[in-house]
Amino acid sequence: MILTGPAIAAARAIGAVTIEPYDPDRLSPNAYDWRLGETLRICDGELDAAARTQSRTVTIPPEGYVLLPELLYLGITYERTGSETYAQLLNGSRSIGALGIWVHVSAPLGHQGHAIRWTLEIRAARPVRVYPLMVFGKVTFHQTFGDPASYQQHGRKYRSSKGIETSRLYEEMRRDRL
Repeated sequence: MILTGPAIAAARAIGAVTIEPYDPDRLSPNAYDWRLGETLRICDGELDAAARTQSRTVTIPPEGYVLLPELLYLGITYERTGSETYAQLLNGSRSIGALGIWVHVSAPLGHQGHAIRWTLEIRAARPVRVYPLMVFGKVTFHQTFGDPASYQQHGRKYRSSKGIETSRLYEEMRRDRL
């Protein structure tokens, strides 16, 4: 079951949903509009699952930043969202998709018990300019079934996420080789 906009507002009012900062004008019938944060990590070298990803960080200036098709960008949501009660799904908006931007290429599931600023995997089909704090997608909240299993108790790699995270797959691969 998905929460409606009014149900998201009610759940936030009683502390069952975290959205920080919150603007009631960003509620839609079944979601909350999240914004692109102010920084990007650019992964422009060779990517290797068994090694830490090399990247450089840029601040998106007010006049915008042009995303190029051949690069992988890691961004971050401006809002911190989460819930101990509900799971989340994070998606790009239809308007962003119409610009040829793939947002959050994988891993759209936000586990119950994990309130974060999401790391975004971003690709562009063509050169396209983006701006800090522009609406970039929607987050939905979903009722879970079964016994609660908070990510803070059962999650592993990204439990302590505070900013833009590169892949930590190399940590698992290194551990598995030992």
